[in-house]
Amino acid sequence: MSITRLVTSFRPIILPLLPSCRGTQRFPRHDRHAATAGTHRRVAVAGVLVAAVVLAAMNLRPSVTSVGAILDEAQRALGASDTWAGALTTIPGLCFALAGFGAPWVARRIGVSSAVALALAVLAVGLAVRVVDGPWVVLAGTLVASAGIALANVLIPVVVKTSFAARVGLMTGVYTAALQTGGALGSAVTPPLSEVTGGWRGGLGGWAGLAVLALVLWFAATRRGAVRGGAGAGGSGAAAQDPPRRSLLRNRLAWVVTGFFGTQACFAYIMMGWMPQVLIDAGVDRTSAGLMMGLVSLLGLPVSLLVPPLVAAHGGLGFWSVGLGVLGIGGLTGLTVAPAAAPLLWSVLIGLGMAVFSLAIVSITMRARTATDTASLSGMAQGIGYLLGALGPFLFGFLRDVTGDWTVPMTMVIGVVAAQLVFGWYAGKPRYV
Repeated sequence: MSITRLVTSFRPIILPLLPSCRGTQRFPRHDRHAATAGTHRRVAVAGVLVAAVVLAAMNLRPSVTSVGAILDEAQRALGASDTWAGALTTIPGLCFALAGFGAPWVARRIGVSSAVALALAVLAVGLAVRVVDGPWVVLAGTLVASAGIALANVLIPVVVKTSFAARVGLMTGVYTAALQTGGALGSAVTPPLSEVTGGWRGGLGGWAGLAVLALVLWFAATRRGAVRGGAGAGGSGAAAQDPPRRSLLRNRLAWVVTGFFGTQACFAYIMMGWMPQVLIDAGVDRTSAGLMMGLVSLLGLPVSLLVPPLVAAHGGLGFWSVGLGVLGIGGLTGLTVAPAAAPLLWSVLIGLGMAVFSLAIVSITMRARTATDTASLSGMAQGIGYLLGALGPFLFGFLRDVTGDWTVPMTMVIGVVAAQLVFGWYAGKPRYV
């Protein structure tokens, strides 16, 4: 079955994303057949792009989450040090920050659609290269793969903004849900994949195949003209009407959105890195602590699918941001004061609090009018935001070492989420950069 026929079969799902495809009643009766054929074609084109965005998003986390699942095995096989292991887990966050700043520049030079294709190609190469040799090659390949992810992190929201302008909230929810699903698959599938392929190299390298598949589907979408112009995309429409690029470094709202994205990233990275150990030290067994962390990740999926469309349609970004942040603070407080008393409840509350990630992405698309500004705001917010995310776990561990207790570092996280509440509230006000 061809890609076009496959996605046309999902027409009831795709039509809400493309309101221009909803009917043919405007056409005279003798033109109705031609109009219906045109509708089928537009549905197919939109469907290919939806599938391409989803598959691309699913590639943006397995490169990171797959490492933790087999890190001890790879370290032992390579005879690598703990410093090497620390560098391997730190590189992605730093690269997301540094390479993300260059994404708008790349988009202006070659166009958004070509830049996303380049990102997926770089990701596939990095994933394949990092398993062919020793520890330094692993680090180099991880650096290359992370650079590809950083480009896509910044530019896919631009695609959502320009190609699904009437359904930004819904498509942002689909995108973030796919991203989180990919992250969960990375940690869950890598161990059995390693067993099937005979070792950690196959477990890590196998994800290059998913990147290649996403690249093929992306080419299919761009060949059908599904990706709208914008931010230097080289197409018609938005790109032709965009004003010249301007710096957002002196824009107050841009810093608010950046603060919102950065604080939620810091919160999430600290919890992903340290929450299981906090529970284990409180007397929760290792298996249960791992399951709690899995629950935290899983809770983001329904929120990502339900809340962004509501926000885009009816407003309330600030309300939802504060509400989810308050739940997160409640879970963190319980984890600090009595971690073993109700670990399931604390995990649920923290998981709902971390689901604010989808709103941070929505704030980028909702607070920029044009594709050019969306790319600039996305690069700024994610570049600085992921830098905070990378530094957060390090500072948390440092405070733990200095104090010998979890209270001070956990209090720091509560302060981070309190700041997130403030940034989220102001990011919710209907203004533009």
